[in-house]
Amino acid sequence: MKRDNESTDATMEFLLLGFSELFCLRVFLFLIFLIVHLVTLAGNVMIFVAVVMEPSRPPMLFFLCQLSVIELCYTLVIVPKALLSLIVVDGSTISFIGCAAQMHFFVALGGAECFLLVAMSYDRYVAICQPLHYIAVMNEGLCFRLAVACCLGSFAVALGLTVAVFRLPFCQSHQINHFFCDVPAVLHLACTQSYTPELPLLAACVLLLLLPFLLILTSYVCIAAALLHVTSSLGRSKAFSTCFSHLAITLLHYGCATFIYIRPKSSYSPAQDKMVSLVYTNITPLLYPLIYSLRNKEIRGAMRKIGFYPAF
Repeated sequence: MKRDNESTDATMEFLLLGFSELFCLRVFLFLIFLIVHLVTLAGNVMIFVAVVMEPSRPPMLFFLCQLSVIELCYTLVIVPKALLSLIVVDGSTISFIGCAAQMHFFVALGGAECFLLVAMSYDRYVAICQPLHYIAVMNEGLCFRLAVACCLGSFAVALGLTVAVFRLPFCQSHQINHFFCDVPAVLHLACTQSYTPELPLLAACVLLLLLPFLLILTSYVCIAAALLHVTSSLGRSKAFSTCFSHLAITLLHYGCATFIYIRPKSSYSPAQDKMVSLVYTNITPLLYPLIYSLRNKEIRGAMRKIGFYPAF
């Protein structure tokens, strides 16, 4: 790739190649993506409506409602452009500002989900380790402040990362070998030989991935220590059941995110990144409503009241 003719013109456009190499499969992929997208939207809308219609919302339902809103926005930011890239044979164009906005909202919403998973792990910690103080500690005011902090913190980190990435000079080629403006794919076009441009991404990974993961891990270490003192196998099973959904989503979210973002630029592989991002942006948002609607008693009860969940 040529390193001359560097450009930072805000009027320039990027070309999202998407899955243009899979020309023969683009109709099939379009239908699969569309079905998954519609089912994901329907699942999250059902959870959101069920929680909003619930007169008394415990903290876990409140956080699930926020998670559903994040997932709705998350898929709407990524999937429509991905579907368009499958319709257009040679890929779809996106403006400099549009690419920056897509990256910002993608990172911000993903980061908000990371912080929200921390809040949910704290809720489980208080419920299991301090059950007598649960109602007093996890009051409505604290839940609201945690929700606002999750959003503001992630949007601030995402803004700093986006500004740092799009201040870089870009090479003559503006072809992004991806189906959306992901950070590693855009950084790959930067006309720099050093690792300095990766420092903002590293800082964002520490703040949005590593730090929240350590807090979640700390919560579950305390929960595991508390369960060691529970002599009843039924009590342990019930406590584990309340944590299963959160653990499953945490592993899915952090597993994919860690693979994509916590690695050097030299190991960037467009084909691998696109496949993992495909799971990260399409499959996991689809699994979240399924996991919570099947495993969480509170959300099942809320959905059953408005007819979204069978009575059996």
